[in-house]
Amino acid sequence: MSRPFCKKCMWTKEMLEKERIKVEEYVSRIPVEERVCDSEYERRLLICGKCSDRRAGFCGQCGCYIEIRAARKTGYCPGITDKWKE
Repeated sequence: MSRPFCKKCMWTKEMLEKERIKVEEYVSRIPVEERVCDSEYERRLLICGKCSDRRAGFCGQCGCYIEIRAARKTGYCPGITDKWKE
């Protein structure tokens, strides 16, 4: 099975910087009861930061914004479902 191709990985730096503002705003609007605590969010981002499937802030497995998936309590790693488990 081939991995999905994320067209956003081909974006320019300027395009990514513009989109980042929207991602940060989106994350800040996730209801508190649906978000993980700050330390868990940072832990997840650190794990994703070391992943070979990471593509400039996007998941190479599914094409999602890593920051959004990492912020949600229901978020999980699409490649290895237990990667974020403690």
